[in-house]
Amino acid sequence: MNTPRSPEPQSDDQDGAFVPTPAASHRFPRLAVAVAALALALTACGGTATTPGSSAPAAAAVPDRLEPLPAPQPALPVTVPSADGAQVTIASADRIVPLSGSLNEIVHTLGLGNQVVARDITATFEQAAQLPVVTRGHDVSAESVLSLRPTLVVAETTSGPAEAVQQIRDAGIPLLVIAPAKGLDDVPKRIDAVAAALGVKEAGTQLNQRTADRIATVRKDIPAASGKKPRVAFLYLRGTASVYLLGGSDSGASSLLEAAGAVDTGKDSGLGKDFTPITSEALAAAAPDAILVMSKGLESVGGIDGLVKIPGVAQTPAGMDRRVVTVDDGVLLNYGPRTDQVLSSLVTQLYGRLR
Repeated sequence: MNTPRSPEPQSDDQDGAFVPTPAASHRFPRLAVAVAALALALTACGGTATTPGSSAPAAAAVPDRLEPLPAPQPALPVTVPSADGAQVTIASADRIVPLSGSLNEIVHTLGLGNQVVARDITATFEQAAQLPVVTRGHDVSAESVLSLRPTLVVAETTSGPAEAVQQIRDAGIPLLVIAPAKGLDDVPKRIDAVAAALGVKEAGTQLNQRTADRIATVRKDIPAASGKKPRVAFLYLRGTASVYLLGGSDSGASSLLEAAGAVDTGKDSGLGKDFTPITSEALAAAAPDAILVMSKGLESVGGIDGLVKIPGVAQTPAGMDRRVVTVDDGVLLNYGPRTDQVLSSLVTQLYGRLR
């Protein structure tokens, strides 16, 4: 997932949250969704929903589990293009180290979870819980990766520091870099890229079809438009670090919100970059009917009671009516095999809250 920027890029902290760092990129590569309260249906990802007058989202007691395909037999060796311009030859998928939660999720869901030997801090789903962590804060630890004797390392364009990535390559380990995802159209591309590298193209095709079918099913359930589309502002919050940002056209959320039949107010207001500091003027111009936040972000500001104290929030239609939609940090912008669940949660919460 991958990380919000503006005025600086961000990356994940030790609890899977995000704080500004100059080393990360334009969206959430790491960034378990379910709906709870107001009779909203729970999904398998562990997200939450809020109710009017509540100070925090209701907890959802749903396991954060993946739904893997049957284990395929990799057809290796293969040589595949890497997003950094290299050609990478992979002879074995016996010991895989994915360097982001999103990539780890794809490998597991393709049916090769038993061959994954490590995780980064953002791989929070249940099947990865016991794997050793090979990141230190924001950074990949080359020593930790190499100690696990991987036969393949799969990285994001944002994985770093560059010295650690190069150290892994210098040790002779095949290291494949996968391009980031900014929207729904990138889901099949990332699945295909990982499946090709693992020598399981057929499993990739199957997973892409399953994912596309499920997303299509969710979209059929979106209420028919009657009048204007709901306007949603995506806010990135880290109260402990005094980080309060409004998502723009490059935040990564626009594709999901538009697929849910909503308008991304940051994009609609002409915010051309990923994130910009929240101001009363920007929120007034956005005039959101609902606010989308990540669950840890909402928690970090003290729930809805704290959210409406952020300058300008209480004066928006969303703030006045306390309409807040929450999705777990570790899955919101992953754009992978569970994107249908993210979209389903957005649709259920959004239209439930606007009735």
